[in-house]
Amino acid sequence: MVFSKDESPVCDIKLSSIGPGYITGQGAAQELNGMDLAMKLHYIRNVYYFRSQVFEGLAIMDIKEPMFYWLNYGYIACGRLRRHDSGRPYIKCNDCGVRFIEARCKLTLDEWLESKDDSRHKLLVSNQVLGPDLLFSPLVLFQLTKFKCGGISVGLSWAHILGDVFSAVSYTNIWGQITKRHFPTQPLRMEHSMKENCNPKSPTKDPLAVKRVGPVGDHWTTSDNTKLETYSFYISSPEFIRLQTKLCGGKDNNQHFPPFELICTIVWQCVAKAKHESEVNMVTICKRDSKMSFEGVITNKAQSIKVVKTNISVKESSLMELGMLILNQGVDERSNIEEAMKPDNELPDFIIYGANLTFIDLSDAPLYELDIKGNTPVYVNCAIDGVGEEGVVLVFPARKDMSDGMTISITLPANHISELKSVLWNEWSLASLLLKCGNYKNSILKYEIVLSMVLSVLPKVEFYVRFYLNIFQKIFGFTFLPVITEI
Repeated sequence: MVFSKDESPVCDIKLSSIGPGYITGQGAAQELNGMDLAMKLHYIRNVYYFRSQVFEGLAIMDIKEPMFYWLNYGYIACGRLRRHDSGRPYIKCNDCGVRFIEARCKLTLDEWLESKDDSRHKLLVSNQVLGPDLLFSPLVLFQLTKFKCGGISVGLSWAHILGDVFSAVSYTNIWGQITKRHFPTQPLRMEHSMKENCNPKSPTKDPLAVKRVGPVGDHWTTSDNTKLETYSFYISSPEFIRLQTKLCGGKDNNQHFPPFELICTIVWQCVAKAKHESEVNMVTICKRDSKMSFEGVITNKAQSIKVVKTNISVKESSLMELGMLILNQGVDERSNIEEAMKPDNELPDFIIYGANLTFIDLSDAPLYELDIKGNTPVYVNCAIDGVGEEGVVLVFPARKDMSDGMTISITLPANHISELKSVLWNEWSLASLLLKCGNYKNSILKYEIVLSMVLSVLPKVEFYVRFYLNIFQKIFGFTFLPVITEI
């Protein structure tokens, strides 16, 4: 089914609000630390896709009922933003609730997932930002969309000021636990320090990981008019082996890169080649800090934010050299960012994601642990809004039945996407995974893995292997790799 640009497949939208089942308490408030405020222009948009049986036979009130208990434990996200006399924002825990959106989709779940349009996920999650009526803007919006076949998508829009992607995912997973009557022992809390405002020092220059924008006032969105586009592709475990061999130069080299750093290295150079007119000499690497425990906490402090710089041309550099830079030369900017956010007056407005080309490691995010009465998602998409023009790369688990692989989601200015696709394909044989035959998904997956293994042992005939296999795909009516048109 094809829809025109003016006709949306998502319709019958209804709005309501859901709050905690219990009153939080008079005057309850949550202070925000420097890292929270540095992230205030970013928004996390996750979409979980379920088969029809997950909410089968349930009325909308049956779906909402566990949420009242859920929000008892996540009451902070039900609050609204206020400002101290100094102008510094905080969250007033006034139980105003999260926004609940109901919608219907004219397509089946399979038709939706088989589309090659990465922007389609945006229709299933709210794109609302905080402000301009800051006092009334919900921090979390929850969208439930029913597909034609009975399938369901759950869209979570999460203001990054509350916490990072891991915090958003953990928050959502608690809802799943409560649908099975498994209740947390303590409410979620936010990581913060009330000592931050004591004797602040204004830094002489902005940290390397941020870009100053605004001032934005009470409308927390960037004014950058650059049109951004997202392109995603899938890498299986055999494909990782092939890429590792190609990057490291064969079996004799003992150096191996973890999957995330391998992706960073390849994509960094490919983006540099796609941006002919400018060098990409600095990137930001964001990873979960494994040394710290944040169980029961929603926070922006659990993610390291490291800047990697080079003075040489990334386009001409050896991949081994770039990989070693990423592994060993990153400088964590968190303390500098928090220092920049300390002054009470005239707090700067920053963006972090997209200030430099930014890589975010979500490979360990428990995206598929959202369990609704024994049902887990068949697919989860993760995205971040409020990104700067340098772009962002997300690395997160692929479909649950492809648990050995990763989805790579790249957001860049639209005028660079086409060239990036070309570079990824020509130099690394990486392309989007497009499944057009829903009845043969498992066969196609096995076929893709076999293809990756063939290419890993026959690199010299890679072109011809792909050429003839593409012809085979066209004959049998499905395509998940670009068709080669020239010899």
